[in-house]
Amino acid sequence: MLYATRAEAGRELAASLTHLRDTTPLVLGLPRGGVPVAAEVARALGGDLDVIVVRKLGLPWQPELAMGAIGEGGVRVLNADVIAQSRVGEAAIAQVESAERRELDRRVRMLRGDRPGVSPAGRVVLIVDDGMATGATAAVACRVARAHGAGRIVVAMPVSSEEAMTRLEDEADEVVCPLVPRWLGGVGGAYRDFHQLTDQEVRSTLCT
Repeated sequence: MLYATRAEAGRELAASLTHLRDTTPLVLGLPRGGVPVAAEVARALGGDLDVIVVRKLGLPWQPELAMGAIGEGGVRVLNADVIAQSRVGEAAIAQVESAERRELDRRVRMLRGDRPGVSPAGRVVLIVDDGMATGATAAVACRVARAHGAGRIVVAMPVSSEEAMTRLEDEADEVVCPLVPRWLGGVGGAYRDFHQLTDQEVRSTLCT
């Protein structure tokens, strides 16, 4: 299977999510690529569309290793094992969080503008991306949505690696993906058009 565009992939994905139509889900796109996919899903299911922005909290001396993550509304999830093994202190965690919080707030303002976020409290929340290689970002998004009171969390994407599917089974109540190749060289390989989206494209999609 090869998707022409993210929009087409969203329509294909929506066909695998019809069992959620009566729940009026809150569909949250992971920026940037997940937003046009999410928009098609929300349209097909009659759900609300929004964006979910998360930021990794990397160790000060090893930024690629996540000791936690943050989301909107002051949500913070920490990886207790990494913190214990690295012996990072509260002051260092706070310093990293402060910097990442500023970047998160900047990105939220850039993508959503002045519109308030839609509360996930008590709702079926559908977290959507254009594809997942490791599933790490979606896993964090699940934790953030749950911390905000989501009633049920479903993660959906047009293409995924087997690794990502396994990881997300521990984070979401349901994982849906119509294309899980035995070997995924890269998400872009599942699309004819996989151009880098601009912030303006994302904003326009969210406001449509």
